[in-house]
Amino acid sequence: MHARFPDFRLGKVLATSFTATLTERCGDAVERIPTPQRLVDWLGVNGLAVESCTTVQLELARELRESIHAALTAAAIQDSLPASAVHVINDCSLQGRAAAVLTPENTREWRLDPDSRVEDALSVVAADAISILAGERDGKLALCASPTCRAAFFDASQSRTRKWCDMNTCGNREKKARFNANKRKSPGTAK
Repeated sequence: MHARFPDFRLGKVLATSFTATLTERCGDAVERIPTPQRLVDWLGVNGLAVESCTTVQLELARELRESIHAALTAAAIQDSLPASAVHVINDCSLQGRAAAVLTPENTREWRLDPDSRVEDALSVVAADAISILAGERDGKLALCASPTCRAAFFDASQSRTRKWCDMNTCGNREKKARFNANKRKSPGTAK
């Protein structure tokens, strides 16, 4: 019997989706990659399939995740990037073997060899974070407006005014809370 794990929060930006494997960072944190197999699952869902993962590799992945989160958060508030986070991101980027290929739809896709290791997949995630932090993408880093989440996300919307990391989770929860608070303030006239 398999344990039930929280669903992954998947987005269009690999690095921020990876940081979303730990959510509600300022509340009751939810770990979405609690086991090596769940990291294998997450990598597979994101086109970075590997055969297996050890506990040591899971810890490396979590260290990379937290380093990316720290660097993205600093960049979002226009602070200096933490040197230790940059070091981890750069090291992970250098450790892997992955190739970028152009798809028939003119998009970049990462390819790993059939015998690729977790480090190879993590190098792709690190490279994606570097691309964002270096300002190579059209968009803006922001922090989720939810006080319990505060996830860093990449806002590529036309207006660059997104408030939540994900409208279906944090945005919905915040709007529902506001609706319920307004409902309590003004008693309904319908009986």
